[in-house]
Amino acid sequence: MSITLTDQDKSTLRTAAYGAVSLMAAADATGKPHKAATNGTIALNSATGLVGHVLAAKSKDIELNGKSVAELADHVLPALTAAVSLLEKQDPAEADNFRSTVLVAIEAAQIHQSAPSPTLAEMTRKITAALG
Repeated sequence: MSITLTDQDKSTLRTAAYGAVSLMAAADATGKPHKAATNGTIALNSATGLVGHVLAAKSKDIELNGKSVAELADHVLPALTAAVSLLEKQDPAEADNFRSTVLVAIEAAQIHQSAPSPTLAEMTRKITAALG
């Protein structure tokens, strides 16, 4: 099945995926959010399929604005749901690929901790719920 994504669709996917990693970094209580961001970004850059191509594209269309975690979440969580929805309509396998890519990225964002903090666990729950 051939998937046709508009520039806006691609922007939504990138914003959602990189936004999920940003939320995990913002919720990191270790004082090392850069490690969460780096590990999560490496995971996103390791994606394959259409999702991998979209996430790897050099683009300045990722919209991660917000002065607080709450403002960032207000933007990212709906983008995650929208990304899955638009992929589901065209190719359910790519929607699954997107979900698993984001889940691996948020898991990678926590890998530098011996045990996930309650804050990271709750953020993981919210991201997972937004993915459907």
